[in-house]
Amino acid sequence: MSLKKDSLIKGTIILAAAALIARFLGIFQRVPLDYMLSKDGGAYFTAANNIYLLLLVIATGGIPSTISKMVSERYAQGRIGEARQIYRAAVFFGIGTGIVISIVLYWTAPFIAATFSRLPGAATAIRAIAPALLLFPAIAMMRGYFQGRQLMTAGGVSQVIEQILRVIVGVGLALLVLSWGYGDEWVAAAATFGSVLGSVGAFLVMLWYAFRLRRQDAAEPPFPQTADKSKRLRLRSIYGEIFRMSVPIVLTAVTVQFFYTFDTFFFIRMTEGYYALGEAKSALDVLGIKAQAIAGIPPILAVALSQSIIPVISSAYAVGNLDEVRRQTSLVMRIVLFTGVPAALALTVAAPSVTGLIYTPGGSGVVAALTAGTIFQITMMTTNSILFGLGKARQAMYHTVTGMLVKAGLSVALGPVLGVYGLIAASTVSFILITWLNVASVRKAAAVSVLGSRWVPYLAAVALTAAAGRAVDSAGLRLLEALPYKLASLITAAVATMVIGGLYLILLAVLGVVRREDAASFPGPLRKLFTALSRLRPDKKNVAGRL
Repeated sequence: MSLKKDSLIKGTIILAAAALIARFLGIFQRVPLDYMLSKDGGAYFTAANNIYLLLLVIATGGIPSTISKMVSERYAQGRIGEARQIYRAAVFFGIGTGIVISIVLYWTAPFIAATFSRLPGAATAIRAIAPALLLFPAIAMMRGYFQGRQLMTAGGVSQVIEQILRVIVGVGLALLVLSWGYGDEWVAAAATFGSVLGSVGAFLVMLWYAFRLRRQDAAEPPFPQTADKSKRLRLRSIYGEIFRMSVPIVLTAVTVQFFYTFDTFFFIRMTEGYYALGEAKSALDVLGIKAQAIAGIPPILAVALSQSIIPVISSAYAVGNLDEVRRQTSLVMRIVLFTGVPAALALTVAAPSVTGLIYTPGGSGVVAALTAGTIFQITMMTTNSILFGLGKARQAMYHTVTGMLVKAGLSVALGPVLGVYGLIAASTVSFILITWLNVASVRKAAAVSVLGSRWVPYLAAVALTAAAGRAVDSAGLRLLEALPYKLASLITAAVATMVIGGLYLILLAVLGVVRREDAASFPGPLRKLFTALSRLRPDKKNVAGRL
């Protein structure tokens, strides 16, 4: 069976499905850890996991997107040989980067744990996760090449396999170490070691897809060899182009993880005027084990769209097709608004029942606050990728650096006054600022129209949905308090989620937010759903102009 290109919608669905599975598997890992670890152990795991994720994004977050853009442009221009040279150079760089960064992290773990986070017990967990960085840079380079070829399945499958192995090995080892009588320090280390086996599985999957693609290209070249306009590229020129483009992308890709790691590292320092040491560890445990895991669900579609949209816009922009650039940019922003926002709303207003269902009681306020901010995290990530596709990565970088500075300043100011909520508020304000700056830059480059005059009914739909969902969640927990807590949370979360999802879709149709041209670009089931919902609109004369 041959590998076929994925359209924007199909590619996004593949990446979103893979990310959704991976995210739920990640939550599945943290649920038993929430019961196995004390507040100290949870803080150790959070510190190790966040420093690992930050370094992973730094090592891999920019170059794969750069490779995706460089490869897609060269294939669009018939320069196939150059695209393959870029791929080989990137993989070699990934191997070297993985070796260096894993060794450095392993040997500096005690210093990082004691000096920055003031959690010396986290050093063992940091060392346990360090070997996972050996393979992930090379894996990321391979994923970037496949995305540039608009073949999203390879990256999606490797991501799912990675998470399955990480969860099974991590939870299994943690249970084994706990049964042997070891303390939180070693249980947290065992849980983080699952990422090492996950990286091995992901690497093997990517090797298999690379072998299949190589055979396919040999049998069915994308272009006749005589039509290839490539020239021989020097490594210096390849790496020069990669780094010029990737440095801005790294700084933008690292934003969310920088915020999370910043909060983790300096949490005790920044909140010591608000919490005692024990209270600070408990709040950090809630933030890292519960809130950050749940808050990672709403941006899944935005992450997938961000990966899918770069090669699509880059290809169109490279050949001067500005109409296609505007169409794809408007489409991706509408998809984000229509689908990403309700996910964030549902998890925000139903945070008490969702948190109670998944974890031990408590911490729903922190979960709700952090998840609410992901609405603007979603728009920030999507507009960053649009700017990359338009060749304006430096503008996105400047906006991101501005947001990081605002985040740091507000965290220092609000942490001693509001504790964990001050740090979350600082992140949310920064997301809003970066989004606003990005949107202004996108509109200068392309006349993008997202909703136009439909913003007022859209915001009304969001507000009404949020109010109804919050009322259902609050009433459900009160009415079912005689039942076991987990059962009451399950029923309430299910009902609240259905009310939020159903009411939101109905309001989008009834208020005329979704129109015919929007629905026509949606996948088949959604197109049919909105066509049926449009019949609920009372103004019959306008039905034909809507949906």
